[in-house]
Amino acid sequence: MAAVLRPSLPEVRLKSHWTDRLAHATLAITVVLLLVFLAAPLVSILGQAVEDRQGDFVGLRNFIDYAQTPMLLQSLGNSLWVSAVVTLVTVPLAFGFAYALARSCMPFKGLFRAITLIPLLAPSLLSAISLIYWFGNQGVLKSWLQVVGVDQIYGAPGIIIAECLAVFPHALMILVTALTLADARLYEAADAMGTSARRKFFTITLPGAKYGLISAALVTFTLVVTDFGIPKVIGGSFNVLATDVFKLVIGQQDFAKGAVVGILLLAPAVLTFAVDHFVQRRQTAMLSARAVPYAPRPARRFDAVMTAYCCFIAFLMLAMLGMAIFASFANFWPYDLKPSLKHYVYGLVDNEVGTGFVNSIRMAAGTAFFGTALVFVTAYMLEKTRGMDPLRSAARLLAMLPMAVPGLVLGLGYIFFFNARENPLNGLYHTLTLMMLCTIVHFYTTGHLTAVTALKALDGEFEAVSASLKVPFYKTFWRVTLPICMPALVDIARYFFINAMTTISAVVFLYSPETKLASIAILNMDEAGELSPAAAMAVLIACISGTATVLFMLLGRWVDRRTQAWRTLSR
Repeated sequence: MAAVLRPSLPEVRLKSHWTDRLAHATLAITVVLLLVFLAAPLVSILGQAVEDRQGDFVGLRNFIDYAQTPMLLQSLGNSLWVSAVVTLVTVPLAFGFAYALARSCMPFKGLFRAITLIPLLAPSLLSAISLIYWFGNQGVLKSWLQVVGVDQIYGAPGIIIAECLAVFPHALMILVTALTLADARLYEAADAMGTSARRKFFTITLPGAKYGLISAALVTFTLVVTDFGIPKVIGGSFNVLATDVFKLVIGQQDFAKGAVVGILLLAPAVLTFAVDHFVQRRQTAMLSARAVPYAPRPARRFDAVMTAYCCFIAFLMLAMLGMAIFASFANFWPYDLKPSLKHYVYGLVDNEVGTGFVNSIRMAAGTAFFGTALVFVTAYMLEKTRGMDPLRSAARLLAMLPMAVPGLVLGLGYIFFFNARENPLNGLYHTLTLMMLCTIVHFYTTGHLTAVTALKALDGEFEAVSASLKVPFYKTFWRVTLPICMPALVDIARYFFINAMTTISAVVFLYSPETKLASIAILNMDEAGELSPAAAMAVLIACISGTATVLFMLLGRWVDRRTQAWRTLSR
């Protein structure tokens, strides 16, 4: 336990010295894993960008060639302005919804909040598929497009609408947190001075939530600029950077230019990550220990307006999912709408997507189990042990890096690194194991931050007492830390499982016919023009994700009863 707290007695130090080495070895193993499965693929992208097809060093020639290609530069412009429009639309809509949840007394808040989580349970392309059935060439409401002066849904209009629906929950989660942290004393002082509701909103509410608004805007912009599924399904001839990478690598086998586009995709993500990190530090510094939680007061007219607004947003979410479900059961769209299971049978049996669902569930389960174990052990070594400061700094940096790496870029790096013949890990290429490792790395940062938050809540005296009693750190970890942190581990496992079921961009380059995932099969069916079976398979993924969410909730309650009873003993 000397790695945690070194006793002063020489004999205790000698007996505990081997635990130092065990803790440091464990931390070193996690650093090596992150170097191999995160840093090395990113370095491979940089290396590929300065080489030609024969592997010869060409410096910046590939970047110059890219800058001289009008179509590719147009894709860059398309990505930036579409992402900007989605951000300008989504953030205000999400802010209004978050404001209703945090600052009103409207009914059914839990129901509205649950409905907004629907896009997280299915691949992002579900919203694009649904829009095609609503406004496509044979869509139910195609004529409505003429009213707003839009010729067709394919291209920029479809991408913008679908992305707004897909990224709405991400922006909402940030803004709900920002508005929940309000200090009621400011509003009480404003009321005492007779300040109007409008002035309180612009002088107290908005300034207090500005960092949340900035973070939500940055996250939204990054998610849109790096998303692949929606532009692939509904983009048509409107090219963006994400689809360009796919075409260059898979279609043209031009890995050099694909690496250049990958670096371009990495640049805005890194920039937004840096700004968001700065914003979060400023936000933390502004929090007051004496703040009084804000409790909204009933206001009939205001609550009615907020309820109507939330009903409108919830209707859009349900319309997206509902149309996908309806189309998946329609016998032959749009001529024979009688319910039928043929699209499910075709997808699961004839198109062998059933195997893809088995692969997806296996990968998601492995990602949840091994990802949670890796994340929590690494976080424990960083927070509850001491020594090896250079190694510790490297681990912290590598743990935060995945947040700034788009899934498409990470998958591209895996091609360059693991497909190299001289790489001893080449045998992992096209395996379910590699896709699981890629998914763990892709979503590593959020799980790491969750684990660190849970560990920081534990008093360091647990380790101090263990050290004084000469108890090895791993026994303290197993008997004390792990049981107390079990609720956080369940949340991390659920996060990994749901994202592994729905991910596309991180694994689109890594599968083989034997390891095809359900989300990839949906993409392939859409590309082949089999939209109804694609909708059916997307609905099945949503059902599996929803079922998994309920099971994790039940597991969480069971864990609370088994390991958290001590929290109620003092009541």
